[in-house]
Amino acid sequence: MLFDSHSHLHFRQFDNDREEIIKKLRNFDIKTINVGTDFKESEKAIVLAKKYPDFMWASIGLHPNDNLKENFDADKYRELAKNEKVVAIGECGLDYFRSPSETEIKRQKEIFIKQIELAKELNKPMIFHCRPSVGTQDAYEDAVEILKYENLNILNGNGVAHFFSGSKETAEKFLDLGFYISFAGPITFASEYREVVKFVPIGKILLETDAPFAAPAPYRGRRNEPAYVEFVARKIAEWKRLSFEEVAQHTVENTEKLFQIK
Repeated sequence: MLFDSHSHLHFRQFDNDREEIIKKLRNFDIKTINVGTDFKESEKAIVLAKKYPDFMWASIGLHPNDNLKENFDADKYRELAKNEKVVAIGECGLDYFRSPSETEIKRQKEIFIKQIELAKELNKPMIFHCRPSVGTQDAYEDAVEILKYENLNILNGNGVAHFFSGSKETAEKFLDLGFYISFAGPITFASEYREVVKFVPIGKILLETDAPFAAPAPYRGRRNEPAYVEFVARKIAEWKRLSFEEVAQHTVENTEKLFQIK
Protein backbone atom coordinates (compact mmCIF):
# COMPACT_ATOMS: atom_id res chain seq x y z
CA MET A 1 0.00 0.00 0.00
CA LEU A 2 1.02 3.60 -0.71
CA PHE A 3 -0.58 6.91 0.24
CA ASP A 4 -0.46 9.88 -2.12
CA SER A 5 -1.12 12.61 0.42
CA HIS A 6 -1.81 15.35 -2.13
CA SER A 7 -3.53 15.11 -5.51
CA HIS A 8 -6.17 16.96 -7.52
CA LEU A 9 -8.13 14.22 -9.27
CA HIS A 10 -11.15 16.51 -9.45
CA PHE A 11 -9.26 18.92 -11.76
CA ARG A 12 -10.31 19.25 -15.40
CA GLN A 13 -7.10 17.55 -16.60
CA PHE A 14 -8.71 14.24 -15.61
CA ASP A 15 -12.13 14.86 -17.15
CA ASN A 16 -11.57 12.50 -20.09
CA ASP A 17 -10.24 9.46 -18.20
CA ARG A 18 -10.83 10.02 -14.49
CA GLU A 19 -12.44 6.62 -13.91
CA GLU A 20 -9.53 4.84 -15.58
CA ILE A 21 -7.00 6.72 -13.44
CA ILE A 22 -8.95 5.98 -10.26
CA LYS A 23 -9.22 2.30 -11.20
CA LYS A 24 -5.41 2.15 -11.00
CA LEU A 25 -5.56 3.35 -7.40
CA ARG A 26 -7.79 0.45 -6.46
CA ASN A 27 -5.68 -2.05 -8.42
CA PHE A 28 -2.36 -0.80 -7.00
CA ASP A 29 -3.69 -0.31 -3.45
CA ILE A 30 -3.06 3.45 -3.33
CA LYS A 31 -4.96 5.94 -1.18
CA THR A 32 -5.11 9.66 -1.85
CA ILE A 33 -6.37 13.01 -0.58
CA ASN A 34 -8.04 15.32 -3.10
CA VAL A 35 -6.91 18.81 -2.20
CA GLY A 36 -9.09 21.86 -2.81
CA THR A 37 -7.67 25.17 -4.02
CA ASP A 38 -10.78 27.35 -3.79
CA PHE A 39 -14.38 26.89 -2.67
CA LYS A 40 -15.72 25.33 -5.87
CA GLU A 41 -12.74 22.99 -6.23
CA SER A 42 -13.07 22.03 -2.56
CA GLU A 43 -16.70 21.07 -3.20
CA LYS A 44 -15.59 18.93 -6.16
CA ALA A 45 -12.89 17.28 -4.04
CA ILE A 46 -15.51 16.23 -1.50
CA VAL A 47 -17.91 14.89 -4.14
CA LEU A 48 -15.17 12.69 -5.60
CA ALA A 49 -13.98 11.49 -2.19
CA LYS A 50 -17.52 10.48 -1.25
CA LYS A 51 -17.75 8.44 -4.44
CA TYR A 52 -14.71 6.37 -3.44
CA PRO A 53 -14.88 6.26 0.37
CA ASP A 54 -12.50 3.34 0.86
CA PHE A 55 -9.38 5.03 -0.50
CA MET A 56 -10.08 8.72 -1.04
CA TRP A 57 -10.47 11.78 1.21
CA ALA A 58 -10.67 15.55 0.73
CA SER A 59 -9.07 18.75 1.96
CA ILE A 60 -10.65 22.19 1.67
CA GLY A 61 -8.95 25.56 1.37
CA LEU A 62 -8.03 28.64 -0.62
CA HIS A 63 -4.72 28.55 -2.49
CA PRO A 64 -2.67 31.78 -2.31
CA ASN A 65 -2.74 32.14 -6.09
CA ASP A 66 -6.53 31.93 -6.10
CA ASN A 67 -7.29 34.46 -3.39
CA LEU A 68 -7.70 37.38 -5.80
CA LYS A 69 -10.74 35.75 -7.39
CA GLU A 70 -12.33 34.67 -4.13
CA ASN A 71 -12.84 36.29 -0.74
CA PHE A 72 -12.23 33.69 1.94
CA ASP A 73 -15.52 33.04 3.72
CA ALA A 74 -14.82 31.04 6.88
CA ASP A 75 -18.50 30.25 7.36
CA LYS A 76 -18.77 28.59 3.95
CA TYR A 77 -15.63 26.51 4.52
CA ARG A 78 -16.76 25.67 8.05
CA GLU A 79 -19.95 24.24 6.58
CA LEU A 80 -17.97 22.19 4.05
CA ALA A 81 -15.77 20.84 6.84
CA LYS A 82 -18.78 19.13 8.41
CA ASN A 83 -18.54 16.45 5.74
CA GLU A 84 -16.89 13.34 7.18
CA LYS A 85 -14.58 13.01 4.16
CA VAL A 86 -12.87 16.34 4.93
CA VAL A 87 -9.64 15.60 6.77
CA ALA A 88 -7.69 18.87 6.46
CA ILE A 89 -7.66 22.60 5.75
CA GLY A 90 -5.61 23.58 2.72
CA GLU A 91 -3.87 23.92 0.58
CA CYS A 92 -3.13 27.39 1.83
CA GLY A 93 -0.10 29.52 2.50
CA LEU A 94 2.21 31.88 0.64
CA ASP A 95 3.35 31.94 -2.99
CA TYR A 96 5.98 34.48 -4.01
CA PHE A 97 7.18 32.72 -7.17
CA ARG A 98 5.62 35.24 -9.57
CA SER A 99 6.79 38.25 -7.56
CA PRO A 100 3.46 39.41 -6.12
CA SER A 101 3.08 43.03 -5.05
CA GLU A 102 3.28 44.06 -1.39
CA THR A 103 -0.50 44.41 -1.41
CA GLU A 104 -0.91 40.89 -2.76
CA ILE A 105 1.53 39.49 -0.19
CA LYS A 106 -0.38 41.22 2.59
CA ARG A 107 -3.60 39.65 1.34
CA GLN A 108 -1.97 36.22 1.12
CA LYS A 109 -0.82 36.48 4.73
CA GLU A 110 -4.23 37.63 5.96
CA ILE A 111 -6.04 34.75 4.26
CA PHE A 112 -3.42 32.26 5.43
CA ILE A 113 -3.99 33.39 9.02
CA LYS A 114 -7.77 33.08 8.63
CA GLN A 115 -7.34 29.48 7.51
CA ILE A 116 -4.99 28.74 10.40
CA GLU A 117 -7.65 30.07 12.76
CA LEU A 118 -10.28 27.87 11.11
CA ALA A 119 -8.05 24.80 11.36
CA LYS A 120 -7.46 25.46 15.06
CA GLU A 121 -11.18 25.94 15.66
CA LEU A 122 -12.06 22.69 13.88
CA ASN A 123 -9.03 20.76 15.13
CA LYS A 124 -8.09 19.88 11.56
CA PRO A 125 -4.53 19.44 10.27
CA MET A 126 -3.26 21.88 7.64
CA ILE A 127 -1.67 21.51 4.22
CA PHE A 128 0.79 24.36 3.71
CA HIS A 129 1.64 25.69 0.24
CA CYS A 130 4.89 27.66 0.28
CA ARG A 131 6.60 28.65 -2.96
CA PRO A 132 9.46 31.12 -2.62
CA SER A 133 10.79 33.53 -5.20
CA VAL A 134 13.69 32.19 -7.25
CA GLY A 135 16.89 31.65 -5.29
CA THR A 136 15.38 32.45 -1.90
CA GLN A 137 13.50 30.85 1.00
CA ASP A 138 11.28 33.92 1.52
CA ALA A 139 7.81 32.31 1.41
CA TYR A 140 8.96 29.57 3.77
CA GLU A 141 10.53 32.09 6.15
CA ASP A 142 7.37 34.21 6.29
CA ALA A 143 5.18 31.14 6.74
CA VAL A 144 7.30 29.90 9.64
CA GLU A 145 7.06 33.29 11.35
CA ILE A 146 3.28 33.29 10.95
CA LEU A 147 3.03 29.73 12.23
CA LYS A 148 5.22 30.52 15.22
CA TYR A 149 3.00 33.44 16.12
CA GLU A 150 -0.31 31.77 15.36
CA ASN A 151 0.60 28.31 16.59
CA LEU A 152 0.71 28.93 20.35
CA ASN A 153 0.97 25.16 20.78
CA ILE A 154 -2.58 24.79 19.48
CA LEU A 155 -1.72 23.43 16.05
CA ASN A 156 0.88 21.27 17.83
CA GLY A 157 2.54 20.05 14.66
CA ASN A 158 -0.81 19.38 13.04
CA GLY A 159 0.21 20.11 9.46
CA VAL A 160 2.48 19.36 6.51
CA ALA A 161 4.69 21.46 4.25
CA HIS A 162 3.49 20.12 0.90
CA PHE A 163 5.69 19.73 -2.20
CA PHE A 164 8.71 20.73 -0.16
CA SER A 165 11.43 22.47 -2.17
CA GLY A 166 13.22 24.30 0.62
CA SER A 167 16.63 23.86 2.18
CA LYS A 168 17.70 21.55 4.99
CA GLU A 169 17.69 24.56 7.32
CA THR A 170 14.14 25.46 6.31
CA ALA A 171 12.98 21.87 6.80
CA GLU A 172 14.46 21.97 10.29
CA LYS A 173 12.33 25.02 11.13
CA PHE A 174 9.14 23.18 10.18
CA LEU A 175 10.27 20.07 12.04
CA ASP A 176 11.02 22.15 15.14
CA LEU A 177 7.37 23.25 15.08
CA GLY A 178 6.35 19.59 14.88
CA PHE A 179 5.15 19.62 11.28
CA TYR A 180 5.59 16.99 8.59
CA ILE A 181 7.44 17.38 5.28
CA SER A 182 6.02 16.06 1.99
CA PHE A 183 8.15 15.25 -1.04
CA ALA A 184 6.92 15.03 -4.64
CA GLY A 185 8.06 14.11 -8.15
CA PRO A 186 10.96 16.57 -8.52
CA ILE A 187 13.11 14.56 -6.09
CA THR A 188 13.30 11.86 -8.77
CA PHE A 189 15.21 14.07 -11.20
CA ALA A 190 16.79 16.83 -9.08
CA SER A 191 19.75 15.73 -6.99
CA GLU A 192 19.72 18.91 -4.88
CA TYR A 193 16.91 17.33 -2.84
CA ARG A 194 19.20 14.56 -1.60
CA GLU A 195 20.50 16.42 1.47
CA VAL A 196 17.09 17.45 2.75
CA VAL A 197 15.52 14.03 2.08
CA LYS A 198 18.32 12.37 4.03
CA PHE A 199 17.92 14.93 6.83
CA VAL A 200 14.17 14.63 7.44
CA PRO A 201 13.38 11.63 9.70
CA ILE A 202 11.33 8.93 8.00
CA GLY A 203 8.75 9.37 10.76
CA LYS A 204 8.09 12.90 9.50
CA ILE A 205 7.91 12.25 5.74
CA LEU A 206 4.80 12.12 3.56
CA LEU A 207 4.64 11.17 -0.12
CA GLU A 208 2.69 13.04 -2.76
CA THR A 209 2.27 13.52 -6.49
CA ASP A 210 0.42 16.87 -6.69
CA ALA A 211 -1.20 15.29 -9.74
CA PRO A 212 -1.80 16.42 -12.45
CA PHE A 213 1.36 18.51 -11.98
CA ALA A 214 5.09 17.75 -11.71
CA ALA A 215 5.29 14.14 -12.84
CA PRO A 216 8.33 12.18 -11.65
CA ALA A 217 10.93 10.54 -13.83
CA PRO A 218 10.37 8.63 -16.09
CA TYR A 219 7.15 10.56 -16.85
CA ARG A 220 8.54 14.06 -16.52
CA GLY A 221 6.73 16.56 -18.73
CA ARG A 222 3.56 14.48 -18.91
CA ARG A 223 0.41 14.61 -16.83
CA ASN A 224 1.01 13.26 -13.35
CA GLU A 225 -1.26 10.78 -11.55
CA PRO A 226 -1.39 9.21 -8.06
CA ALA A 227 -0.06 5.85 -9.27
CA TYR A 228 3.28 7.55 -9.89
CA VAL A 229 3.78 8.11 -6.16
CA GLU A 230 5.72 4.83 -6.26
CA PHE A 231 8.65 6.60 -7.93
CA VAL A 232 8.82 9.17 -5.12
CA ALA A 233 8.87 6.36 -2.57
CA ARG A 234 11.63 4.52 -4.40
CA LYS A 235 13.86 7.60 -4.56
CA ILE A 236 13.42 8.22 -0.83
CA ALA A 237 14.26 4.56 -0.17
CA GLU A 238 17.42 4.90 -2.27
CA TRP A 239 18.65 8.07 -0.58
CA LYS A 240 17.78 7.00 2.95
CA ARG A 241 19.09 3.45 2.42
CA LEU A 242 15.80 1.89 3.40
CA SER A 243 13.75 -0.75 1.64
CA PHE A 244 10.83 0.34 -0.51
CA GLU A 245 8.55 -1.56 1.86
CA GLU A 246 9.87 0.37 4.87
CA VAL A 247 9.27 3.71 3.17
CA ALA A 248 5.79 2.64 2.11
CA GLN A 249 4.88 1.48 5.62
CA HIS A 250 6.24 4.55 7.42
CA THR A 251 4.69 7.08 5.04
CA VAL A 252 1.27 5.42 5.11
CA GLU A 253 1.39 5.41 8.91
CA ASN A 254 2.53 9.05 8.97
CA THR A 255 -0.25 10.17 6.63
CA GLU A 256 -2.97 8.30 8.47
CA LYS A 257 -1.73 9.65 11.80
CA LEU A 258 -1.60 13.28 10.63
CA PHE A 259 -5.00 13.24 8.94
CA GLN A 260 -6.62 10.99 11.56
CA ILE A 261 -7.58 8.39 8.99
CA LYS A 262 -8.46 4.96 10.35
